[in-house]
Amino acid sequence: MNNKNTKQVECAGGIVINDKQEVVIVNQNHDSYSLPKGHVDQGENYLETAKREIYEETGIKSLEYVKDLGSYRRYRIGLDGSDDQSEMKTIFIFLFHTNQVDLVPIDPNNPFALWVSHNRVHEYLTHKEDKVFYNNTLKLWIKK
Repeated sequence: MNNKNTKQVECAGGIVINDKQEVVIVNQNHDSYSLPKGHVDQGENYLETAKREIYEETGIKSLEYVKDLGSYRRYRIGLDGSDDQSEMKTIFIFLFHTNQVDLVPIDPNNPFALWVSHNRVHEYLTHKEDKVFYNNTLKLWIKK
């Protein structure tokens, strides 16, 4: 439930897929998994933010933009894994392809990233809304 004390923030990130149809996911603070994403900095557009955040959280520099997958809203993940209602995020997600294999995060709050088979990503994602968005967009980009 949204209240006047809830900070509204905009984030952008991506589903990054490789030639093996694996998707990169990132660990945050050793306690949760998500798609690479982060807050939009002043002067950035959503696509620029997505590319910067993917680089910071995975080390992937070689990104090929494929398409815009839309957006969704959710609360930030609390320390106990539940919704932290102090922050409501609108998250814009883009689809990217990469040939880069090695994942070397730069952001200390995202200590590691890993490649996961596209059909197992939902098993890792911590937030239920991340899982719903991922599963709803899978059919838009996965090769049969």
